[in-house]
Amino acid sequence: MEVSATYLGGAKFEVEARGHKAICDQPVDNRGTDGGMSPPEFLLASLASCAGYYAAEYLNARGLPAEDLKVRVTAQKVPQPARLSSFGIEVTTAPLDDRHQAGLFRAIKACLIHNTLAGNPGIEIALHQAEPADALAH
Repeated sequence: MEVSATYLGGAKFEVEARGHKAICDQPVDNRGTDGGMSPPEFLLASLASCAGYYAAEYLNARGLPAEDLKVRVTAQKVPQPARLSSFGIEVTTAPLDDRHQAGLFRAIKACLIHNTLAGNPGIEIALHQAEPADALAH
């Protein structure tokens, strides 16, 4: 799985995955132009859409109504080091009996993004130097 981000100037990037593109930017009060979601908002959007996907799969597989399905994700921003913590996932559906509420809860907890964040994943950083433009001309 891979996503790339290309710098567009200011605080704006174009992110691309499998030919799909979106703009990532910062709010105006953080030196951006508010031309797209911020990186933390993309993270929350990823968690919300993943949880929603697992919820929809559960509901659809059982013939339960999914048209009222909505997912809201929140997180607290904390300093030192700057990060998000205390994620909250709120899922709204049509009324379900206790058995299906429990099943839906288990399905949402199986979400790939939820499990990734809960698992404290390792992150490696590699720095590369671009060839100077004049070196490419020779």
